[in-house]
Amino acid sequence: MAALGAAFAGQVAGAVHPDALVLTVFTAAGLALELLLYRRHRGLSRVLSKARFDVPVRHLLRDLLLVAGLMNLEPYGPGLLYLPLCYGLLLCYALYFACLGAAAKVRRTRTLPVLTRNIDASELRLSTAPPALLTRHPGIRLLTCGFPVTAGLVAAGLTGDGVWAGAGVVLSVLLSGGCFAVLLMWLLPGRRPAGEAEVLAWFDRWLAEYRPTVGMYFSGGTSSAYQANMWLEPLAGLGGRPVIVLRERFMLQKIGATDVPIICVPKVAHLMRLEHSTLNVLIHPANSGKTSQVLRIPSIKHAFVNHGESDKLSSCNPYAKAYDEVWVAGPAARERYALAEVGVDDRDVVEIGRPQLAPVLPYAGPPAGPFMTVLYAPTWEGWTEDPGNTSVILAGENLVRALLADPGVRLLYKPHPMTGSVDPRAAAANARIKQLVREAAARRVGGVAESEPCGRELARTADAEFPARADGVERMLRQGAPAPGRAAEVARATARWEEAYWASSAPGEHRVVTGTQPSLYSCFNQADLLISDVSSVVSDFLASGKPYAVVNTGGLSEEEFRAVFPTVRAATVLTPDGRGVPALLEAVRDPSKDALRGVRAALKEQLLGPADPPSPVRFAAAVSALAAHAAHRRSPVPAPRPAQEAPAQGPLQRPLG
Repeated sequence: MAALGAAFAGQVAGAVHPDALVLTVFTAAGLALELLLYRRHRGLSRVLSKARFDVPVRHLLRDLLLVAGLMNLEPYGPGLLYLPLCYGLLLCYALYFACLGAAAKVRRTRTLPVLTRNIDASELRLSTAPPALLTRHPGIRLLTCGFPVTAGLVAAGLTGDGVWAGAGVVLSVLLSGGCFAVLLMWLLPGRRPAGEAEVLAWFDRWLAEYRPTVGMYFSGGTSSAYQANMWLEPLAGLGGRPVIVLRERFMLQKIGATDVPIICVPKVAHLMRLEHSTLNVLIHPANSGKTSQVLRIPSIKHAFVNHGESDKLSSCNPYAKAYDEVWVAGPAARERYALAEVGVDDRDVVEIGRPQLAPVLPYAGPPAGPFMTVLYAPTWEGWTEDPGNTSVILAGENLVRALLADPGVRLLYKPHPMTGSVDPRAAAANARIKQLVREAAARRVGGVAESEPCGRELARTADAEFPARADGVERMLRQGAPAPGRAAEVARATARWEEAYWASSAPGEHRVVTGTQPSLYSCFNQADLLISDVSSVVSDFLASGKPYAVVNTGGLSEEEFRAVFPTVRAATVLTPDGRGVPALLEAVRDPSKDALRGVRAALKEQLLGPADPPSPVRFAAAVSALAAHAAHRRSPVPAPRPAQEAPAQGPLQRPLG
C-alpha cells in the first residue's frame, strides 16, 4: 500500500516538476505493483476496490499524470499534444467500458437456470467459454490493452518524439476494439447457449424421460462437500434411477466422481418443477437454509441421513423433525433423539447403519512392525464457543509433542476440513501442529509428504480439472453423459493411488493429510490407534474395532465425560496436557493391557447397529419403504378417512349469518 502511494507521489513530482526520468521510473514501478497486486495480494486489491480505488481508477490516474507531465516537458505544450492525447485516452476508456458491458452480457447469456453433470445436454447449444481475460478479469484486460498507450507516453517523454504517444494510443485502441469485437461475436445468435425458457423446457423433458426415483439433496459452503461425497457410493448402489440435486453452482465441481446424474437448480421457482417428476424420495446429508425450500414439495418424501453421528447437540438438531423420517445408524442415535426431546417421533426414526463403512478393515492385532501408526483426527471448533468441541486449541500441541516423543510412533495428522473457519485460535493452533509434524518428519526421514499435491494429480486423472477459462456451460459440455463404468474406473484409480501413496512412505514417516485424498477411511486402515474428539469420526472408527482415545477439553471429570457422551464409553480419556499418552501407547502395543476391547464390540453394535443384515441392505430397504409411502400418497384415489362424530357446535363453529 505504501509502495503504491509512493509510486503515485513520484509520478506527481515528475509531472509538476517536469522530469522524464522520474516519470518513467515511477510509472514503471506502478505497473509492476499492479502485477504484484494481481499475483500475490488479491485481498488488498479487493480492499482498494471497495474504497473506489480499483484498477480503472488507478490506471486512469496514472495516464493522466503522464499527460500532465508531458504538457510541462519541452518541446511539448498544451496546443501540440493536449487534444489528440485526451481524445485518444477517452476512446481507449470508452472501449474499456464497452467491453465491460459486453462481457456482462456474455456472462448473463451463459448463466443457465439449470446446470448438469453426467447428463447429455448437447441440444442446449453448449460451447467452450470465451477467454477469461475478456469476461472475468476486467482489470487485467485494462492493464494489457492500456499498456501500449502508457508505454508510448513514457517513450514520448524520454525521446521528445510525440509519435510514440500517438502510436501507443492507436495500438491500445486496436487492442480494446479487438476485445470488444470478439465479445460481440459470442453474442451472435449462433454462439449463444439456449435461453431460460428453452433450458427449462429441456429440463422438464429430461425429468420425464429419465424418471428419477430417489435422489440426494445437498446445499452448503465450499468446504462442506465431504458431507455429500460420503453418500455417493451408497446412493449409486441403490440401482434404479438416482439423481443428485444441488443448489450452488460451484458445488458441481466439489462433488466426487460418480455416474449418478447431477442437477444444480439455484432458484427455488425452478426447483419446484421436481414436484411434477417421478422423484419419490430425497435423502439429506445436512441441514441448510435452503433445505426448507425443497421440503415444500409434498409429492416427495424426505429423509435426514446426516453426514455423521456423534454425541454433539448437532446430532439431535430440532430441525430434524421437519423431515418425514430420520435415518440413523443404530439404537444409540434413536435413544439420543428420545432423550433430547426435540420433537422427533420415535416412529419416524429408522436404523440403517452406516453403508459408507464397508471399506474400513477390521482389527488385525497389535502393531507388527517397529512403528505404531497413530491417527490424530480432531474435529473443528463448531459454531459455538464451547471449548469441548475441538481439542486443537487446548490440547493439540501437547498431544502431538507427546506422540512425537515416542520413537516408535508414526503420526498421521488429519484435521477437519473446516478447522479454523470460525475461531482464529484453531487456525493458528492447526498451523503450529502441522509445523511440528513437518519438523519431526524432517528429523526422521528428511522431509514430510503432504497429501494435497498428490490429490491434485488424482483429480487430473479423474478429469476434474478444466481450463482456466471454463465456465458452467463449458463444464456441462465436457461433463456430459459419462462413459459406462466411469465412476468405477475412478474408484479403481483412487484405490491404486492410495496404495501407492502409503507404499511411498519411508518407515515411520510422519504425514500431514489435509487434502481429500487419501480419504479418512484409508487413514483408518493405516492406523493402529485413533485420537479424536467427540465427533462422528469416533463412531465410524468403531467399525474397525481398534483402540481409540477421546480428548476431554470441556472441563468435565472423567466420570461425567463418559456419562454425558456415550461414544466415550469404550475410549481411553485423555486430558489436555497429554500426560496419558504413554500409557495409552503401551496398551495398544500389549493387548493384555487393553481392557476396553469387549466394551468396544458392544458399543459398536449400539452405535452402528447389527452386522446382519448388512447396512447397504437396510439402507435400500428404508428407501423402498419410504418410496412406497410416497407413491401411495401420489395415488389419485385418496385413502378413506375414518368416520368421526360431528363435533358440537360452539360459538365459533356456528354458520355465520
